[in-house]
Amino acid sequence: MNAPLAPPRTRPGPRATATARATPGIAPLLGPMLAEAVAALSANRLRSGLTMLGMVIGVAAVILMLAIGNGVQGQVERSISALGSNLLIVNSGAARSGGGFSQGAGSRPTLTLDDAEAIARLPDVLAAAPTSSFAAQVVAGPTNWLTQVTTTTPAWFIVQSWFPEEGRAFSAMEERQAARVAVIGQTTARELFGASDPIGEQIRVRGVSFTVIGLLPERGQGIGGVDRDDVVVLPLTASLRLVQGGGAFRRFVRSISVAVTTPEAMAPTEAAITDLLRRRHGLSPRDENDFSITNLTAVGQTFQETTGAISLLLGAIGGISLVVGGIGIMNIMLVSVTERTREIGIRMALGAPRAAVRLQFLLEALMLSIVGCAAGVLIGTGLAVLASRFLPFPTIISPASVVAAFAISAAIGIFFGWYPATRAARLSPIEALRS
Repeated sequence: MNAPLAPPRTRPGPRATATARATPGIAPLLGPMLAEAVAALSANRLRSGLTMLGMVIGVAAVILMLAIGNGVQGQVERSISALGSNLLIVNSGAARSGGGFSQGAGSRPTLTLDDAEAIARLPDVLAAAPTSSFAAQVVAGPTNWLTQVTTTTPAWFIVQSWFPEEGRAFSAMEERQAARVAVIGQTTARELFGASDPIGEQIRVRGVSFTVIGLLPERGQGIGGVDRDDVVVLPLTASLRLVQGGGAFRRFVRSISVAVTTPEAMAPTEAAITDLLRRRHGLSPRDENDFSITNLTAVGQTFQETTGAISLLLGAIGGISLVVGGIGIMNIMLVSVTERTREIGIRMALGAPRAAVRLQFLLEALMLSIVGCAAGVLIGTGLAVLASRFLPFPTIISPASVVAAFAISAAIGIFFGWYPATRAARLSPIEALRS
């Protein structure tokens, strides 16, 4: 009996054999490729170090510039928040000299205590504090100190969101009765009383004695570097009667600070105050305002936008250094491809796929970029910490900037390493072996 015929054996064609041999899978080769990339970069340590130097400088510059920019923005935000939230400042009019020159807001007394009371009754107004300020030499025993004296009503503490941490604020009754009481800031207390408790002590302002009943918590510097803790707060009536003298302008104030309930109510309240004061001052439609209103929320937003733009500009300056470092990586990788042309030909002759050759050089470029980035982060962080000791504000290193630096460095390594890697992958094995 004849055995059944076996199916004929088919031999794979040369193209299938080459394909099977050329595509063993790149994933298992990543470990050896990384080891070879380390060996290739270590073989030329000086050249690799100089190549990474561009990335080191670029990343360090980005970290340092962004830290300084964030520090400036944080300082501005602290200064603005120290002024109070949702705050409008109404200033008196500007006096004009005989030559028509304006002497600035507040130089002509146009705002009164009655204006402040009328503003306080408007909808969406949390509090309105009439305020006058002047510099004066304050004396406590044998010690004296030139400080800023603020004369106001109890509403000022609400408007500023700044209440005594020791003692208390003066009451509305004390303000109406012109009580000789005072609330002082931390700097004034330190200069006049040292480490002693100032509560209950006597101070003299222009020869008039006041009893310290409250100590304000520390707030630090305001816009322009002004020390907000160097202040003495007096009841407005007592100051007008005893310190500044009486006379026809006794009920006039320099400015009125207005706290608004919500940010959305700022613009409507500003318009309502303008309309109210124009009616109270008897101004016709053709007359200019004899007062001015400053929206501190809008000013704060402008400052924040400006400092944000500065941070972006500083980051962009550092980014230029990163691009320069990337160009350096591309140049060195092109030199490496030229030097290793014969090696590339041998790899391809032994069956290495073009994708593996491309990946090998991409890994080397990426390693140069990442290692340079890590060194740049360390150096940039150290410089930012060091800069805090010399700048009037602390630098702020955000984790987002560090992550962004690594991401950008990796992208630069891939971008600038792609062309040399592709050039290596496109070499003809025969021509490469002849090199």
